[in-house]
Amino acid sequence: MQVKETLSEGLKREYEVVVPAADLDQRVNAKLDEIKGRVNIAGFRPGKVPMSHLKRVYGKSVMSEVIQQAVNDSNQKILDDGKFKLAMEPKVTLAAEDEAAVKQLVEGKSDLAFKVAMELLPKIEFPDFKKLKVTRPVTETTDADVDQALEKIAEANQQFEEKQGKAADGDQVTIDFKGSVDGTPFDGGSAEDAPLVLGSNTFIPGFEEQLIGVAAGDQKDITVKFPADYGADHLAGKDAVFAINVKKVEKPKKTELNDEFAKLVGAEDFAKLKEQVRDRISRDFKQVSRSKAKRSLLDALDEALKFDAPPSLVEQEFDTVWKAINNDLQNRKITWADEDTTEEEAKSEYRRIADRRVRLGLAIAEIGEKNNIQVSDEELTRALVEQTRQFPGQEQQVWDYFRKNPQAMAGIRAPIFEDKVVDFILELAEVTEKQVSRDELLADDEETTSRPKIGKNKKAKK
Repeated sequence: MQVKETLSEGLKREYEVVVPAADLDQRVNAKLDEIKGRVNIAGFRPGKVPMSHLKRVYGKSVMSEVIQQAVNDSNQKILDDGKFKLAMEPKVTLAAEDEAAVKQLVEGKSDLAFKVAMELLPKIEFPDFKKLKVTRPVTETTDADVDQALEKIAEANQQFEEKQGKAADGDQVTIDFKGSVDGTPFDGGSAEDAPLVLGSNTFIPGFEEQLIGVAAGDQKDITVKFPADYGADHLAGKDAVFAINVKKVEKPKKTELNDEFAKLVGAEDFAKLKEQVRDRISRDFKQVSRSKAKRSLLDALDEALKFDAPPSLVEQEFDTVWKAINNDLQNRKITWADEDTTEEEAKSEYRRIADRRVRLGLAIAEIGEKNNIQVSDEELTRALVEQTRQFPGQEQQVWDYFRKNPQAMAGIRAPIFEDKVVDFILELAEVTEKQVSRDELLADDEETTSRPKIGKNKKAKK
């Protein structure tokens, strides 16, 4: 085999490779020798078929296999000799392009000549993890936090009692309604005994306001306009009329935070409810704290890593992100101008984000490999169970889907692996805890955003 390097530019390599016809013929003979004892050809006893006859019958098909294997072996030798790792599958171009040349090659009458283009993974020099400086914001769970959470639970479980008189903001009305556009009823526009809290903004804008002042037994028509960005295109921007029949009017009932209320929401008593709420808040604070510490670590790691990402991997990541961003724009029916930016500026920023993600992804993968960090079957099963719980009634179908789709399972494994690598580095890094307020900890800024945002928020990171 002859190998000639024709390009060495950054992470890109190109080679011209020639495998002599004699080497191919030797491989074909070895392959035919392997199968001659297994084939049945009329007129010959098993294992006694002459090589010349085997070549006439199986030569072309075996040669095709040999050529593919020779290409794979040649590429692997290039990688082994150079101690390279591929970023993408190599691109192979045969020198024999026309039908006659291919025929000569398959018949063993010419050398195998091809060009191979490779894109390599970079060699990463890692910093001393002990010198990485990481900030972990922390906050204590206060009685005020618990009280605020209890108030929200009470609001979510608001009880109502019948009211004599007209409905006011905050009251609950029970109604039948039938909606129509241009006099024609539409799917999903009707309901019976529907409870609606006035002021909750759960119905179309303008709907609830027109019910203020109604009393039980009232009937009235109200007119509203569907928002221009309404999910159903055939209703978006249209005027609609709803025929309303008011069945009942109720006012909010004062909620007493006591043992009875605790039992209503599934707790043993009020003391246990407070304890559960405090524990949940503390867990939430720790989760956010950990997320921001991870962000701080990734920022420090990104700053310390000095290598170029493979362009094709960056382009793949950019294409994925860009598609999601454009889908978001279309769904929200807005333009780049609405987001106070331009398409060119957004593309530039998201290419930077894609480059960062690829570089950090490669670094995390290598750190995990070098330190034998693995995701156990137990961890994977636990994560899969959590995933199935998000689809009540379809748990078995979801379970089967992931179990039968390696790519889907890889999507479950990847974040677990990343978190384990992050925890490994955090154990070594110089981590400083910083006391912050609850509002500072929970601030939804770019450093805690896992998904890129557009426009004014476009500086989101991995």
